[in-house]
Amino acid sequence: MAPVFAHGQLRLYLLSLLESGPKHGYELMTALSDRFGGTYRPSAGTIYPRLARLEEEGLVVRVDEERKSTYALTDAGRAELAARSADLAELEEGIAETVRDRAEAVRDDVRGSMRGLRADLAAAAQQARATAVQHAAGKPDDPHLASHVRRADAEAMIGRFRDELRADLRRADAQGKVEQLTVETLRAVLDSALSAVRQTLR
Repeated sequence: MAPVFAHGQLRLYLLSLLESGPKHGYELMTALSDRFGGTYRPSAGTIYPRLARLEEEGLVVRVDEERKSTYALTDAGRAELAARSADLAELEEGIAETVRDRAEAVRDDVRGSMRGLRADLAAAAQQARATAVQHAAGKPDDPHLASHVRRADAEAMIGRFRDELRADLRRADAQGKVEQLTVETLRAVLDSALSAVRQTLR
């Protein structure tokens, strides 16, 4: 996937984000992530060196507050923004296009994941049916055995899915990385899975 910002563009965009008021580095990362709909989240290693350079250039000032540092525009920073308003407008247009492209790529990935999930569900159902038939062959007088085996297999899969995904979500949440896109993707995949499975139960 192509880089989000060309040379010097992130520097300019950080200045624009500070125009509304002082912000912590984490707030700037979150604002950037929100601007890109969660499809891009810059790392601390990307943001803080640029903030330090802006501070060296006299365009922002850093105020240390306990464990956090707040960054604010200086008069020189505001003058830089005013002088480059045309560049900023062009950058905003480019970001809008990038967001559209990335959103489409994510939708394609989600559609692919949903197709893969349906295939996995079909394969698992087929395996469960085969297992049930094998068990039922040993006890022909028990008409509910095959159904019971399939239900147990299905519930075990649901349990594994829930436990693994919950652990992944909690790890991501500890790092502040659970995006709205994650929730929307999960909702789309689960809704599709629920619909597909319910069709087999009719």
